[in-house]
Formats: sequence, C-alpha cells, structure tokens
Amino acid sequence: MAHRDKISAVINTYNASEHLARVLDALAGFDEVVVCDMESTDDTVAIAQAKGCRVVTFPKGNHRICEPARDFAIHSASHDWVLVVDADEIVTPELREYLYRRIAAPDCPDALAVPRRNMLLGEYIHHSSDYQLRFLRKDKAKWPPVIHARPVIDGRVEDIPANLPGVYLLHLDDAPVASRLKKMDNYSDYEVPKRAHRRYGMIALIFRPVWTLLRSYVLRGGFRDGRRGVVQAYLDCIYQLMLLSKLEEKRIRDDENKA
Repeated sequence: MAHRDKISAVINTYNASEHLARVLDALAGFDEVVVCDMESTDDTVAIAQAKGCRVVTFPKGNHRICEPARDFAIHSASHDWVLVVDADEIVTPELREYLYRRIAAPDCPDALAVPRRNMLLGEYIHHSSDYQLRFLRKDKAKWPPVIHARPVIDGRVEDIPANLPGVYLLHLDDAPVASRLKKMDNYSDYEVPKRAHRRYGMIALIFRPVWTLLRSYVLRGGFRDGRRGVVQAYLDCIYQLMLLSKLEEKRIRDDENKA
C-alpha cells in the first residue's frame, strides 16, 4: 500500500460547545484532530476529549479574538499538512477527499484557499460564499495576531475551484440580524486602526456603501436568494457605513487634537 501524507485538522475554541460535537464528527476521517482551547468555561473541552481529540491550551488573557491563538494551534499539529476549521464549520466528505488527493499530486501548492458556504435566515445562500485560506503546510505558514488576518504563506497559494460539487466548508452560524450587527460593530472597531492611514474623499464616503450594496445584490448574485439576498446586501452596506463613519470620526478627532 502506498504511503499517504497525513493531515491534522485544527480547531480554535472558546465556549464553542454549541456545534462542536457535530463539527468533530465531520473530522473523523483525518489523521489527527487538535482542539486549541482558550480556557473555555463551558463543556467545550469535555466534548473534545470525549471525541478523542488532542487538546492544547492557549491562555485567553485579555484576548477577544481567536487569531492570537491561530499560530500556536497550527504549530501544535503533529503532521506537516494542517486544515484549520472553526468550531461552527463542517468539513464535507468531498472536501476531505479532495485535500488528500491534492497533497498526493506532485504539483500541490503550499496552501489552498477553501470555498465556504454561509447561512442567513435558515438557508445557505448563493452569493455569501467566500474563500478561507485554511489548508497549509505548517512550516510555510505564519498567522498574524490580527482580527480577520489571513495566514502569511512562504510559498505558492491556490484557490480550490468553486464549482466542484460538495468541495467546501459549511458555515453553521445563523445568527439573528441583531447579533450580526453587534459583531459588525466589534469587527469594524478592530478594522479602524488597520485603515487609519487611508483618507477617503467625499465621493468615496458617499458612493462606497452604495457600490457595496449593488455589488452584493447584483454582481455577486444576491438577487438569486430573493429577500435573503436583499438582507445580505443591506448588511454588507451597513458594515461599510459603520467602518467609514468610524474612520471619519477618528480623522476629525485626530485633526482637532493637532489644532
């Protein structure tokens, strides 16, 4: 029997018990599952241990995001290839099989961005699909401790084709609109320091949110999802409004302090 390269699946967790058992069941075909827990206070660790996972701990401290623990997690894996999975994402059998086939090929890149399907108001919607850079050689990767940061890869990166049947992550999160707005508020707070060096003119301030709405609903196919597509386009637009308003607020405050 030919030697098969091995893959570790890695999950970062903090009080992630809601979907964890289902997520771990979907990872049963991988060579190792590592749960990197940030000192959960619920039964997250107990669920992971009951499923036979290896559990490592990253001290939570004052961290409000998981990215500071990402690099520690991937380098805690035993195998060279690592698939990073969130605690509310399902790895389909088709995706697992694709990854094993891909690393057996001589032209395999050092990292693969994986398509992910997202849910809104009880259904997976077409235009919310996105790419997550989650499959990588651990010795080629460094994960910055910044919210929404992608891993930095020292090598070649490719996207998995989006049209492969079943080859994607399924995002289980289906938060109500109010919760999504609160999360967007928090995320935009983190985003402001990263974009503070940019100055948006009046045209951008006025038309960027409008363009975001049209891109979401028309160019990205939101119209195929009916009313859900309208809601998603509104949410995308609102995030831009939040971010631009906070950036403008910071600019005005900074100019006042310099005066």
